Amino acid sequence: MDDGQSGEVNVTLPELLYPVETLERIFIATFTSDLSWFLSYCEIPPHLPISVACHNAERCWDPSPDKRTLRPSSDFPNLVVIYPQFPEVISFSKDRKKFGIACHHPKLFVLQRADSIRVIITSANLVAKQWLGVTNTVWWQDFPHRSVPDYTSLFTQSSAEEVNLDSKSDFAAQLAGFMASLLVDAPNQAHWIFELAKFDFSNAAGHLVASVPGIYSPQHPYISESSHYLTGDCCMPRPLGCKLLGSVEASIVGISHLFRTSRDSNGASIKKLAGVLGNCHVNAYGMSEVILRRNVNIAADANAVSVAISKSEEFLEGVIISLLALGCIQLGFLPRDVAKWVAPLSDAGWFAFSAYIHSNEVLACALEGSNNKVHLILYGPKFLNISKFSSPAVASAMCSLVASIQRCCGLWRLHEILGHYKWPEHCETDFTFGSSSVGAINAPFLAAFSAATGKRSMQLSESEESDPDWGCWSASQELRNPSIRIIFPTIERVKTASSGILASKYILCFTQKTWLRLKHMGILHDAVPRLLDRVGQPMHVKVARRRFQLRNDASSFGWVYCGSHNFSAAAWGRPIHSSLGVKPNGDARSKSVLGSRLHICNYEFGIVFVVPPSQRKDANHLNLDEIHLPFVVPAPRYRSNDTPATKLAMREALIEAGEKERAKTVDFEEEMVDEEEEEVLEAGNLIVEEKEEEKAYADKLWGSS
Repeated sequence: MDDGQSGEVNVTLPELLYPVETLERIFIATFTSDLSWFLSYCEIPPHLPISVACHNAERCWDPSPDKRTLRPSSDFPNLVVIYPQFPEVISFSKDRKKFGIACHHPKLFVLQRADSIRVIITSANLVAKQWLGVTNTVWWQDFPHRSVPDYTSLFTQSSAEEVNLDSKSDFAAQLAGFMASLLVDAPNQAHWIFELAKFDFSNAAGHLVASVPGIYSPQHPYISESSHYLTGDCCMPRPLGCKLLGSVEASIVGISHLFRTSRDSNGASIKKLAGVLGNCHVNAYGMSEVILRRNVNIAADANAVSVAISKSEEFLEGVIISLLALGCIQLGFLPRDVAKWVAPLSDAGWFAFSAYIHSNEVLACALEGSNNKVHLILYGPKFLNISKFSSPAVASAMCSLVASIQRCCGLWRLHEILGHYKWPEHCETDFTFGSSSVGAINAPFLAAFSAATGKRSMQLSESEESDPDWGCWSASQELRNPSIRIIFPTIERVKTASSGILASKYILCFTQKTWLRLKHMGILHDAVPRLLDRVGQPMHVKVARRRFQLRNDASSFGWVYCGSHNFSAAAWGRPIHSSLGVKPNGDARSKSVLGSRLHICNYEFGIVFVVPPSQRKDANHLNLDEIHLPFVVPAPRYRSNDTPATKLAMREALIEAGEKERAKTVDFEEEMVDEEEEEVLEAGNLIVEEKEEEKAYADKLWGSS
């Protein structure tokens, strides 16, 4: 749509893939897709390996991995379609009628060539209309091939301080973690994770922000004083000088097996367990170390890993050394879906694993039969032979590990990137979010989004008070002084669009309930295309910006987000508040508004570009205004009689337009709209229960051991 005068960089999909002959493989993540159009329009060679992860209202919720992959064309034998699965917690408890409430919504391309890899983040789905007749955003960057693969880059996790010093140090890890979460049930696609290690992402232009469905707890603290490591097919009771990679939340299954009334009628076993747990060393984080052992001779599962606790301990030079010779009590086993990747990776000698528990949870489980979490700390790796090892099982295990490593997602990821900057509140010129869908948001969510990006009370932002909540942005402050301007087209703009009402009906989503909730806050602004040649065309962009300027002649700074996240809690996560007072990511400043846990419904992917505050004036200093937005800023505020293009408003406009509208609209097939249900998860004190299949799995292992 380049008019030749605007100076904008406009790009087509074939141009992004050019030259297609040099491509070695393609990875695509999208919401809706038209594969036949894509293959024809981009002149894709028939034998090019292509992996497409996309949404399907039925297949994504199927429990069978075999039904979540598809090879749709015999003419393209290397084309594989993957339907990523959603965890059960996204179904809002056990009511299966509410399954399917979330969607796989990212728009990502990864193009691999022999000498480089291109990452493309866009707001356009893989359908013709969104690339040919709708305004979308596209960002891309090429990254060079490494001389030697760097597998540790897949795990590097930056603390807030490290992000400040090296803002893109975790680009590869974020990309690998997100792709692995989509490919975890497609073992023949696990090689993508190894391919990413071959490229250097250190010069990335921005920070990746991913959302993966789930209910997230704060990242566990790193523990480096472990004494027992599962490596190879045995447990080594000695320290290892390996790089710590991160933590994974798992659980012990089968704890209650030994302590059932039928087996422990007089309570002797439970008393013995209580005595051992009472004598266990507890570290600074309230956890005790357990021992992981490979059970290679159990017929029920060749990958079985048991979890035990030592009966006695002694101190040696300040370090606790468990004496395996004196015996230990077996508590249970790792779940099947965790053991299936822990066992191959430890057997191959690539990783060493250590594990920790909360003793009171184990005792409660033995008494009450509840399922308790085990904190796994992962050490390693021994990467010397990875490039020479081609076992599909180990590659799949590696993919599962990368997907399982705890990372910040959604709002918590925004906070990890932006929360540590001291943004001068009095210099803010605008804070806007323009998207094609506005979910079931309210004042608490608006406050959480603002706080995640570093928003603080202007009067208190420089305070030195000792209270960690002093100056934190809150829902009450949001109601008194709204922080964000939501940019969304009015119904009049849609009715007068040259492309017709139907063109917007299938890409815009704003419920009447949300409009009634927000209309009195005065935060709605009209979406006016910045370029004249885009006026009359629908916008499918998802762009946020917070801009600051110290004085009129100074450079602007702040940040810009673009990608697939619409402005909804389904995309960014809804904070869950519990009475436990747990602080997300250890940050007490945001505990009240960002919650102790985060509930994310959708798969999403985007990127944040940061121009931090700086007193320096030099030629290389970036200016935020160099990043052009697709809509006019400042956007015109809704007038008293303006209404957003809600579903109801567009339905009424179509009835009013009648035959005139139908004559103007050509070839608009209905697409799925990523609409968020008006549901709020009540999960302040979620209890994770052991599933029946996990109990059955543990019983089989106990019976064979």
